[in-house]
Amino acid sequence: MLLEKGYHFRDACMIIGKDSEVILEKLEEGKTVDEMLFLNHSGSFYEHIAFFLQFVSLQEAIKMTFTYLDFEENMKRQFLRKSLYPFFIFLCAVMTLLFFRGALCTALSATIGTGNIAGVATALAAGGPGALFWMIVAAFLGMATKYAEGLLAIKYRTVDEDGHILGGPFYYIENGMGKKWKWLAKIFAFFGACVGLFGIGTFTQVNSISSAVTNFFDPNAGNVVSLFGRTYSWSTVITCIILTLCVGLVVIGGIKRIAKVSEIVVPFMAILYVALGLIIIFTNITAVPAAVVSIVKSAFTGSALAGGAMGSMVVAMQQGIARGIFSNESGLGSAPIAAAAAVTKEPARQGLVSMTGTFIDTIVICTMTGISVVIAGSWMNPDLEGVEITMDAFQKGLPFPPEAATFCLMICLVFFAFTTILGWNYYGERCVEYLFNRNQSVVKGYRWLYIAAVFIGPYMTVAAVWNIADVFNALMAFP
Repeated sequence: MLLEKGYHFRDACMIIGKDSEVILEKLEEGKTVDEMLFLNHSGSFYEHIAFFLQFVSLQEAIKMTFTYLDFEENMKRQFLRKSLYPFFIFLCAVMTLLFFRGALCTALSATIGTGNIAGVATALAAGGPGALFWMIVAAFLGMATKYAEGLLAIKYRTVDEDGHILGGPFYYIENGMGKKWKWLAKIFAFFGACVGLFGIGTFTQVNSISSAVTNFFDPNAGNVVSLFGRTYSWSTVITCIILTLCVGLVVIGGIKRIAKVSEIVVPFMAILYVALGLIIIFTNITAVPAAVVSIVKSAFTGSALAGGAMGSMVVAMQQGIARGIFSNESGLGSAPIAAAAAVTKEPARQGLVSMTGTFIDTIVICTMTGISVVIAGSWMNPDLEGVEITMDAFQKGLPFPPEAATFCLMICLVFFAFTTILGWNYYGERCVEYLFNRNQSVVKGYRWLYIAAVFIGPYMTVAAVWNIADVFNALMAFP
């Protein structure tokens, strides 16, 4: 019956989060496959229907992300589970790490970015260690939302007359909810383009890059110049010019070699960043329990730096949730735009892979960064902000010379942020294409505005770029 309807049996199994017997019971109760597939419009409601998909299906989601196994073939699945499966998983992991080709590196390079490095530090500085706790809680809820986004992106994607795959929230709003909701899809596309211009795509990325470069080459601001009524280091100015040229060459000039080099290097940077975080934790293992206690305790009692107990708890919650969403983008609608192009015919499979991205990004990587910052106590220094906090924590926590720690973090951040800038240009262009019926003249104008935003970003304050990003993230998530 399921095959006649055009659905994969395993899709429905994953939606419920149980096994085939549960699906059959639901069908016997009169529920249709369409009803079960549509039980994913909101994260919290969906979790109860799906029996907490984050926990039930996380193991299988990680297997799908890290290997190329086809779990759909039931006989192979049973054979591997009973005999060679553990060895096969180990072999895939080794080959992936040796040759940097597997989905593991792709997942790491796609999820680690400015939000993991500068965003976590900003949250801790404003809300105290408790912000990390709320960031993790928000990520668990966001995993269900991310699953729904990935599933809907595949289910409602379309192909135009040129053979290009079109997908994303605007298409599953229009195709899934009906043509009468197209106005909502248009609103989403508008705010999505704005987030690319003023939010995650440009200001926060280039501002973090310039801060990291300046802290390494000119930490004492010895070489400065006056621009726009303020004083800036020459390192900031030079970084701004080089970054704007590189983005312009890729976005306008069509020179893809720069982007290709970044895509090749980023997996190495991802492994390097994870390794640095683990080194800090293991070399300071005795301080980890106290850091964890501080994170959990301050989540409910607040931080003295943030004011009274109740007020600081609210600040910690707000900062943790805001920075968590910035980092993993769950519920924003950006990930489905890229997920729609995935080479798969199974919506549930893509939903699980998308869900794994949130787990790796926030629950693993952000937690590593947060614990490193709490152990070092860098979040309490009022003279530091943004990426400076993380750099200070790495300098104190790593058993290397401070210059080496700063250089490694700077290189990682530059490549992570640069690829994020290019990625959000792609998201923004897809939003503009939908908004203006694929008018290429408007798309070209958007590209020039995007480059202008990249040029402006380094000259803005850290507080300003993060506040602007929060506003536009909220507007994009609303539809």
